Amino acid sequence: MQGLVTKISGSSYQVLADSGESLECFVKGNFRIKGIRSTNPLAVGDRVVIEQLKDGTNWITDIFDRRNYIIRRSTNLSKRSHILAANIDQALLFVTINHPKTNIIFIDRFLATAEAYRIPACLLFNKTDLLNDDEKEYMQAMQALYQSLGYTTLAISALLLPEDNDMQQQLSHLLRDKTTLLSGNSGVGKSTLLNMLVGEELTRTGSISQAHDKGMHTTTFSAMYRLPEISDDTWLIDTPGIKGFGVLDMQREEVGHYFKEIFQESAHCRFSNCTHTNEPGCAVKQAVDEHRIALSRYESYLSVLDDADEQKYR
Repeated sequence: MQGLVTKISGSSYQVLADSGESLECFVKGNFRIKGIRSTNPLAVGDRVVIEQLKDGTNWITDIFDRRNYIIRRSTNLSKRSHILAANIDQALLFVTINHPKTNIIFIDRFLATAEAYRIPACLLFNKTDLLNDDEKEYMQAMQALYQSLGYTTLAISALLLPEDNDMQQQLSHLLRDKTTLLSGNSGVGKSTLLNMLVGEELTRTGSISQAHDKGMHTTTFSAMYRLPEISDDTWLIDTPGIKGFGVLDMQREEVGHYFKEIFQESAHCRFSNCTHTNEPGCAVKQAVDEHRIALSRYESYLSVLDDADEQKYR
C-alpha cells in the first residue's frame, strides 16, 4: 500500500493512503534516509510504502525518491538538518513589518535556502491592517526590492480576508494547483490564515507576547491540508513557527550563488573565487556602493558567510 505523509506528531505519522483512508503509521528506530543527516527521517509531503500487520498496526517500510525538499539547521544539533517538507511546488514565507517584526536577515536566509534547493519562494506580508503610514511605506519599499529580484510578494490582512474578494482572488491564484509550504516566525498569522482557508479551526492561534512583541508558539507539529474550495490539487503544509533560520551545507564559495543579484554581479569580479569581502576589483562591493545591490541584502550575504555563531540569526 502507498500513501502520502500528511502529519507528523511525536513518534507517529498520519498517512493518506491512495485508497482515501487516513492511517496512523509508525517507523522502526533504524529507519533513515541515505545521504541526509537529519533529525527527522520522514517529512510531510513524502510518498511512502505502508505495511499493515495482523495486529492492526501500520508500518512505513520505504520512501519514494523525493522530487525536492527544503531543510533548515536543527535547533539542538547544529551539524544536523531538520527537513521542513518534501515534494513541494513553492515556499510561502509570512512576513510582518510589526507585531512581531520579521528580521530581514531571516527573510534572506530563507530565500537563499529556497534558491539552494531550487524551490520557488514567495513573500506574504501579513497584518497590513495594523500598520501606520510610515510602516506601510516601508512595507511597500520591501515589496519593491524583492519584486525587483524576481520574487512574488502579496500584502494581505488575514483577519480581513473574508471581506475582501480581491485579496481572496490574489491568494487563490497564488496557491491554486500547488503544494505550498507555509513558514515564518511565530505570531505572524500562519494559523489564522490556514484556519480561514480550510474553513475550520485546525490549529490554535496565539497572542503576541507584550513584553517582547514576539509570537507565542501555537503550532507544534507539521501537517498538510487540501483546499478543495480552490482545487483538488491545492495543498498547504503548515510548519511550527521558527525563531531563526540556520542555513546548512552551503560552501563559502557557493553562498553568493543563492543571492540572485550578487551572483549576477559576481561575473564581473576580477577574481573567479571572489568572496566579495576584501578582494580588489570586486564588482559586488562596487554595486553595493552604487546602490545597485541593497545594503540589507549584502549584510545578509555576509551573515551567511559568517555562520559560526548560531545566535546571529536568532
